[in-house]
Amino acid sequence: MDRTVKRRILACLKGIAIGDAVGKQTETLSREGVLRWYPDGVRGFEGPPGTAIPRYVGNAKRVWRIGETTDDTERTIAVARAILEDGDVRHRSVGRELLKCTKSVHPGVTSLWEFHQAGDPARVDQRHDGCGAAVRVAPVGILYRSDRLEDIVVGAHEASIPTHGGPLAIAAAAATAAAVSAAIDGAPPPEIIGLAQRAAAQAERQRSGWMDTSFGEALRIIHADLGRHSELQPQDVAARWFPEGPLTIVPLALALGTVMQSAEAAILIGCHPRGEVPRDGERRVVCRCRKSQ
Repeated sequence: MDRTVKRRILACLKGIAIGDAVGKQTETLSREGVLRWYPDGVRGFEGPPGTAIPRYVGNAKRVWRIGETTDDTERTIAVARAILEDGDVRHRSVGRELLKCTKSVHPGVTSLWEFHQAGDPARVDQRHDGCGAAVRVAPVGILYRSDRLEDIVVGAHEASIPTHGGPLAIAAAAATAAAVSAAIDGAPPPEIIGLAQRAAAQAERQRSGWMDTSFGEALRIIHADLGRHSELQPQDVAARWFPEGPLTIVPLALALGTVMQSAEAAILIGCHPRGEVPRDGERRVVCRCRKSQ
């Protein structure tokens, strides 16, 4: 494997873990909630690593800690393990590895709770339309080159259906896998977002049977809107595209990852509507924002 490709793959996996851990500080909060907990902005890890995130102190489900990765990273690794075992993406193998994951397995995260309660690695979900599949699907994009779009879409579907079988969930996963694949291949941002749109449209049509595909259109609109600005202000992004549903969360993450020059800046904008955004750095990554299960 080319050394540059290896570096990009490692950067992708590091970006997932860092974005995951930074994003946990604001995950599920409303815009007002983010400002209440972080009035001065999120500038990275807000406190000493290993200490409790303030809003999770005393939480009955889990006291999440600063710098700790969540089920998103845990399940990304699970998908990677399944792929390494089979040399391909098969939903039964993905399901087997997902059953070994332990984070966020409680009734509050319905998609994961139902899957673990069933205890069946071959289970196929038909309805969940959140972003839980998209946040773990990067290994599919790592496995397949970007000129293998059909394989990417099929692989994203296989990696999604143990917990997320809705058309928007699968479209989001396909778009994310395609964007990761294109970025690792060194494609320029317009090609990355174009391939993501094509993958999303194909996946959504196959799952829903509809010719009009809402996810791909949302991705196109958000990316075009952000791309019109020479400098993105967090408060403006939050006012227009605050991530609070399947048609804003992943499209916003992919758009930020392809219009911004700094991975750090993209992650911080995704976590906070008013935070201080650094201007340095050149590497483009696909980053994670808040997720919907």
